[in-house]
Amino acid sequence: MKNRKILIGMALTASLFMAAPVFSGESTAGTKIGVLTCDIVPGSGYNLIIHSTADVTCKYDSTDASSTEYYIGETGIGLGINLQYDAARKLVFTVLAADTKRGNHKLAGKYIGAGGSASVGVGVGAQVLVGGGDKSISLQPVIEGSKGIGAAAGVTYLYLQKK
Repeated sequence: MKNRKILIGMALTASLFMAAPVFSGESTAGTKIGVLTCDIVPGSGYNLIIHSTADVTCKYDSTDASSTEYYIGETGIGLGINLQYDAARKLVFTVLAADTKRGNHKLAGKYIGAGGSASVGVGVGAQVLVGGGDKSISLQPVIEGSKGIGAAAGVTYLYLQKK
């Protein structure tokens, strides 16, 4: 129990520490234009301790329910530590953009930021990502849920393309 609390504390502290540069740099705050929900594709990932990756399928729903878009892509930790095994994982982001123009799969692109997670059975985590096609979209964490065991923290990424 004590080790689990230490791992959770280390993962959350590392993710907050690494997220600081994202918040202190150029502002990407904007209008909330929707919610992006991504599921990790089972069996698609690999973990090399300091780098991990997995395929994702994502669904974007606009706040006014006027559009739904589907994406495929990849997520992972590009530099950090990943000592976890996930049986299942879901990422949910609030989508913020500098403009409110919708459609045409504007979320396609590369995102980078910081993140951390911990799980023993059921776990939680968070990622803060900035990027997109014109670097004007910010993905703010709503929740990251997982079933598995372990902890991870580091520089995270998400690559999205039109499905």
